[in-house]
Amino acid sequence: MPNSSITIEKTTLSAINTTPNEVIKILKESRTIAIIGMSNKPGRASLEVGLYLKGHGYHIIPVNPRLKEWENEKAYPNLTEIPNCIDIINIFRKPTAIDELADEIIEKKPKHVWFQLGIVNNSAAKRFRKAGITVTQNRCIMIEHRLMTKP
Repeated sequence: MPNSSITIEKTTLSAINTTPNEVIKILKESRTIAIIGMSNKPGRASLEVGLYLKGHGYHIIPVNPRLKEWENEKAYPNLTEIPNCIDIINIFRKPTAIDELADEIIEKKPKHVWFQLGIVNNSAAKRFRKAGITVTQNRCIMIEHRLMTKP
């Protein structure tokens, strides 16, 4: 299935996205976040974001076949093996990798899928929306949380 995104000067625009008010609601109502592409390497965005979210009370479930554990949390090689319900699946993978993950994500039935800053895949986003899953694209969940909690 071709990606239905629009490219202008090498910037992909997300045609399907949540509004700022929806983002606030999602972050306030969610507690469990699975991070696909979690890393334990310093300097990686997934590590920084995961530590930030954990520090703000979210239960983080790391998903990476190369990790056994992250911050005293069991790491899972894929979503299918996670026994818990997931509120948000946060993705740190290339946009094309999301197509490969789509069936697994839909089967897991999260409330929301979040594509990190720089990640847009409108065709996958349409599939998630059709399955009743809200989608945020091309936004950093940590930045959005900071904006939400800013006095």
